[in-house]
Amino acid sequence: MLASFISKCLCPTTRIRREPRRIEFFQGTLDSTSEITDARIFDTTLRDGEQTPRTSFSYEDKREIAALLDEMNTHVIEAGFPVNSDAEFEAVRDIVDASSTTVCGLARVVEGDIEAALDAGVDMVHVFVSTSDVQIEDSMHATRDQVRESAVESVQRVKEAGVECMFSPMDATRTSESFLIDIVEAASDAGADWINIPDTVGVATPTRFKELTAMVVDAAGEARVDVHTHDDFGLAAANALAGYEAGASQSQVSINGIGERAGNAAYEEVVMALESLYNVDTGIDTTRISEVSRIIEGKSDVPVPGNKPVVGTNAFSHESGIHAAGVIENTDTFEPGVMTPEMVGAERELVLGKHTGTHSVRERLVEAGYAPTDDEVREVTRRVKDFGAQAQRVTIDELEKFARQVGVARQEEEVRA
Repeated sequence: MLASFISKCLCPTTRIRREPRRIEFFQGTLDSTSEITDARIFDTTLRDGEQTPRTSFSYEDKREIAALLDEMNTHVIEAGFPVNSDAEFEAVRDIVDASSTTVCGLARVVEGDIEAALDAGVDMVHVFVSTSDVQIEDSMHATRDQVRESAVESVQRVKEAGVECMFSPMDATRTSESFLIDIVEAASDAGADWINIPDTVGVATPTRFKELTAMVVDAAGEARVDVHTHDDFGLAAANALAGYEAGASQSQVSINGIGERAGNAAYEEVVMALESLYNVDTGIDTTRISEVSRIIEGKSDVPVPGNKPVVGTNAFSHESGIHAAGVIENTDTFEPGVMTPEMVGAERELVLGKHTGTHSVRERLVEAGYAPTDDEVREVTRRVKDFGAQAQRVTIDELEKFARQVGVARQEEEVRA
């Protein structure tokens, strides 16, 4: 099995943008990536992502973000909640007109919501209703029978209009198992194309969520299953992947993981895990990931932490002497190997500081146009470490100052000599 897996992964793919991966280290403990064979991406940056506290996208913001997600080949773009306001309705309608991918609009199981979504011309209507007892009783002030009836009627209305329908039993992970299966079967029988499993308050764990997803897949009949995971305990991406492993066809994600409270499963984390760890060709243009991350960071005013997976400034940065020396020799030594900065439109950086070794210093000096001797490299490295211990970060200006102080020759000077 291992030999065939390696052979498959080393063969060129049909997408020119992706280089054949070097996966020789999977001969160790990780020798199989067959758990997921197909995966679609449903982006909710413009809907749930915009529900991030203190975040609001303008009409122009929404159009720009949607256009980029469309260019990246995102399978579904949830453009917003059309009934929310006239401006929201117009933005959703215009995104539909400008997009080549499936555009989705959110709607409660309320006639006005559904008609607004249909009037906006969306390709898919995502209808949702609370199904956990705590939300049914204390938020909706309804009964289970009323919830089931509203769900069925809403799905039927969307299907009568000839539009694709997704049904979400909100707070599925805190819903009675028997009632969850009951309403999933009812929505499927009513014609729902998709059943979404929302971990609305982020309480799922990967093993439990995998079991729940498998159960819903069995109950969903002809409907395909989608998952929506929140990051309250830092498990959103892991839970989304567990959902795929259990048979879900799609997950709902947002760029940079923005969204309610601690946010959603991050687009970049889920996509790159699928592509690089499971060897699934999602069809997404991953080379635009860093670009869209920076755009969302600016427009949402939610800073991306330096240690954020895939898109953080430290994701492909190295300061430690041992790590930097290894990466200079072969980037696979201290990077995943199956995910490179080029794959996500980023750049590798050798950071200078108190942990820097001679390999990094030599590399940066040569890049800056110097021709240092071994002794000069050692002396500059000593100064870099001393300065870094005080200031934490050494800029290229500081490096060049040290080079001048030590008397390192420029490359052109060495050639003339």
